[in-house]
Amino acid sequence: MSIFRFLAAAAVLLLPVYPAQPVRAKKAMVVSREAHATDAGVAVLKAGGNAVDAAVAVGFALAVTHPSAGNLGGGGFMLVRFADGRKTFVDFREMAPAKAGRDMYLDASGNPTKDSMIGWRASGVPGTVRGFELAHKKYGKLGWAKLVAPSVDLAKKGFPLSYGTARSLKGAKNLAASEESKRIFLKNGDYFEPGDVLKQPELGAVLERIAKNGPDDFYQGETAKRLAKEMADHGGTITLEDLKNYKAVERAPLEGKYRGYDIVTAPPPSSGGIGILQMLAVLEKTKFAETGAGSAQSVHYMAEAMRRFYADRAEFFGDPDFYKVPVKQLTEKKYTDKLRASIDPSRATPSDEVKHGEIDVKESTETTHYSIVDAEGNAVAVTYTLNGGYGSGVTVPGLGFLMNNEMDDFSVKPGAPNMYGAIGGEANAIVAGKRPLSSMTPTIILRDGKPVLVVGTPGGTRIITSVFEVIVNVLDFHMNVQDAVNAPRFHHQWKPDRLQMEPGFSPDTRALLAQRGHTIETVAGICEIAAIEFERGGWLAGAADPRIDGKAAGY
Repeated sequence: MSIFRFLAAAAVLLLPVYPAQPVRAKKAMVVSREAHATDAGVAVLKAGGNAVDAAVAVGFALAVTHPSAGNLGGGGFMLVRFADGRKTFVDFREMAPAKAGRDMYLDASGNPTKDSMIGWRASGVPGTVRGFELAHKKYGKLGWAKLVAPSVDLAKKGFPLSYGTARSLKGAKNLAASEESKRIFLKNGDYFEPGDVLKQPELGAVLERIAKNGPDDFYQGETAKRLAKEMADHGGTITLEDLKNYKAVERAPLEGKYRGYDIVTAPPPSSGGIGILQMLAVLEKTKFAETGAGSAQSVHYMAEAMRRFYADRAEFFGDPDFYKVPVKQLTEKKYTDKLRASIDPSRATPSDEVKHGEIDVKESTETTHYSIVDAEGNAVAVTYTLNGGYGSGVTVPGLGFLMNNEMDDFSVKPGAPNMYGAIGGEANAIVAGKRPLSSMTPTIILRDGKPVLVVGTPGGTRIITSVFEVIVNVLDFHMNVQDAVNAPRFHHQWKPDRLQMEPGFSPDTRALLAQRGHTIETVAGICEIAAIEFERGGWLAGAADPRIDGKAAGY
């Protein structure tokens, strides 16, 4: 064996000698990033609700207990795989208001402003409440009010802040720009300490109206009217008509195969599902895994697959209701074979040499994820968001909820990077009524018709690569789900041309990757996975991410 091959084989992750253990349960499991929200989901399941009911309860609870991403004023996706084999994908992504226009965030010189990221003009029309309504009406079992009730209690009675949440609030600079956000979340500059109780009576009143009067309150009732008035008073673009006209929609999930497994994942306007299918297809006929998890060889091949996908993402992705995304062409065997052949096993391809594919297209940081499995075997993966941490920073006066800054997920200026450094093209340009491109990637893996893994994460453009890595850790490197979640992660998104790596990789791996031409940047805290694995013997294994204050619980 050559010294290079020896070092590549030896350069594995600095994992503990004994595997980390997930939380195990026999009947049902909930994994989210916040303990009170997880408990709300488990309580709904024990009360006879199904996984969709629990997903609604967890989502509303996170709107109270995880203000940086949990939301009423944002949007997201829900992927459901029922025990009988049916599958659906609920798209409740935010939409551009009717007043939105292509150049609305460009200054007189044609350069992007910060208005798409902070303040009243940064928000798309929220979709979360309508999305939960659609899912519950079609697939839920318990009464709507029972699902909202835990969040009402958490908002009105309050809950003790964890160390992580208190620290996050103190460091959220965008909250200081809104007087209402500053008052509620920053104690007017006195700041919350860990263990302090956060009460949100205004938000509690909104949730109480939603519980009593249904989602219509948020879109055409008292809450809607007050939101529209505040928007008008502060120069925002969302009107009462925008709220009345918002619709959540169902789409068919994307499906593909990898090494005998069936992949069920997010379709456009998510870019993530296509990314998962394309990157796995690129890896499938390589020997990337033979030197082990965290080896220079495995990281190199995976990073090169990432690089090529993100070049395609910049060109071909947008809202499928406005733009024909070439899903089939980007994931077909002939194309992925070509991508694989372009990878040099011993050299990083500079991103300036990687272009999007030649495909005939004809026109026709802050998020959160939770995973749920119920006693019937139904599986739900939900990723929803305000986009950046605490969204636009704006809390609506008298209503107590934060608004999203999702308009920045459009290509504010095609070819210019957004807050995550991601470059977008014409397919994702701003158009009224359009949904912005997303990276959210709720995914469910099956084998022989039986579920194997439910997984997802927040994290902007790093969502796709993190879900990809956890899937590979479980399927190719045979880690248990907790080790797969705990393992240090890496990320490459084409441009900027750098390989981001968490601490935990061996010095040999980093040195060998640098020799291959990768520019390495050390970063901490890449995403926060919430995953559930179906183990042999009928056990459910829940893995919350140790990077945050998550909780897995079941019964």
